[in-house]
Amino acid sequence: MERGFNTAISNSFFTESGILQLDLLQLLPMAVCIYDAGGNMTFYNEAAVKLWGRRPVINNEQTSYEDAFPYYTTDGNYLSLNAATLVAMAKDGIRCNDWQVVLERPDHSRVFIKGDLIVLKNKEGKVTAVLHCFQEVPDVSASLQEIDEHILRYKNLTDELKRSEERYHKMIEEVEDYAILLMDRSGVIQNWNKGAEKIKGYHESEIVGRHFSVFYLPEDRERNLPQRLIAEATRTGKAVQEGWRMRKNGSRFWGSIVITALHDTEHNVIGFSKVTRDLTEKKLAEDKIRQYANELEFQNKELEQFAYAAAHDMKEPLRKIQFYNSYIFDNAGQQLPEKCLEYLNRSINAAARMKGLIDDLLTYSQASSFSQEMIETDLNGVINEVIASHHDTIEKNNAIIDVGDLPTIRVIPFQFSQLFDNLLGNALKYRHPERQPHIVITAERSAELPEGKVTDLSESCYYKFSVIDNGVGFEPDYSDKLFELFQRLHVQPGISGSGIGLAICKKIVLNHHGVIKAHGNPGQGARFDIYIPCN
Repeated sequence: MERGFNTAISNSFFTESGILQLDLLQLLPMAVCIYDAGGNMTFYNEAAVKLWGRRPVINNEQTSYEDAFPYYTTDGNYLSLNAATLVAMAKDGIRCNDWQVVLERPDHSRVFIKGDLIVLKNKEGKVTAVLHCFQEVPDVSASLQEIDEHILRYKNLTDELKRSEERYHKMIEEVEDYAILLMDRSGVIQNWNKGAEKIKGYHESEIVGRHFSVFYLPEDRERNLPQRLIAEATRTGKAVQEGWRMRKNGSRFWGSIVITALHDTEHNVIGFSKVTRDLTEKKLAEDKIRQYANELEFQNKELEQFAYAAAHDMKEPLRKIQFYNSYIFDNAGQQLPEKCLEYLNRSINAAARMKGLIDDLLTYSQASSFSQEMIETDLNGVINEVIASHHDTIEKNNAIIDVGDLPTIRVIPFQFSQLFDNLLGNALKYRHPERQPHIVITAERSAELPEGKVTDLSESCYYKFSVIDNGVGFEPDYSDKLFELFQRLHVQPGISGSGIGLAICKKIVLNHHGVIKAHGNPGQGARFDIYIPCN
């Protein structure tokens, strides 16, 4: 019984047939079982046990094969299939080869099996047994369903890809602000969109198949610019360039182009895409702005030269006026009537103010010049000289001047001397009448600019210079107007000035690419902050 067959029955069977050896069937990898003519199972091999999931008991009575091993059709319906039925069919001459069913195992798992039933007869032609051979195969119906699903999914993806390609080509074709074209490795045009037709003037049928150098000016073709752009795109993957191009009708436009190399899976260049944008309006506007800027710079220089020449030329007649007034005052002043003497004094004072104004205008015109060279300058020496020049005023008013440690930076020494001189002079001039003048001058490195501008100290920094006083101050709303020409902090008796000093300060700071800001409150003093870029 251990080998899965009834020895008496099978031996008589094989003795009659003489065609099979049980040991050989036991070694087969395919599942095999044998039924006698009455439908009783007489043999099975271990491959059949493994496939069934159980070992059936064989005796001389008919095995209820249908109950032991239920079968189902591939669509899930129960199949009434038993050995007696199969033997009867075999006796009637019906061959059940390549049948396919689903077998349910005792653990309720199911496998798809395929097999064949072979009728065995003796020498007299009488049916003596049926050989049942079967094996597990993939679920063909499920596989076919998966294949169908894959085919459907592939078809959907293909359709979506096709629609996406159509949308992409439609998008490229309909773009009118950019000329988009495809070229082969040598630069011959392969396709053409509406933008290219609009910008370059060629219809697609006129340009496809021609070399893209047709758009370049003759002088650009002579210096092989198209070929050099192709070579650059091949070498680096992309070539970017702006320049004048030529339309079909011979007119020119300013084109901004990007040529991109296209590669196959092995990174070989197989062609190029070329995108061109017409920037003619922008180019003309930039050229016009540049022309206006040049003209304005020229006019400013002429005005500065005129202001300098006019101020310089006015000094000579003014000196004569001052000389004549002084002569009359010194030699005949006591003989003049009181009213005439008053007018003479007014004339002398007016001439002195005019001389101061002319000197300030000359200084302002000189401060507008960029011709002076910046050099490394120790600002401590500069401020000491400025303070020394105001010694009499400082001593007369018992003013306190506190100066911090100033840096050595690249500046125009003469202009920075003017800058400190004007700011210190203003602080002394607009001192508060009821308190001792106290002026503080400091310097520090800063990464913070006024109005929220911030720079990175690791890349760029500024020196912040501050001149702080405790004078009469000014209205905060007036802080921006102070730097305009002929604007004065205060108009009051005893304080003279042309209103040019702070305008000169702003010019000097701008010459050094810096920023100057004024802060003040009436009766509380003023502070001027100057930001100069570090070297």
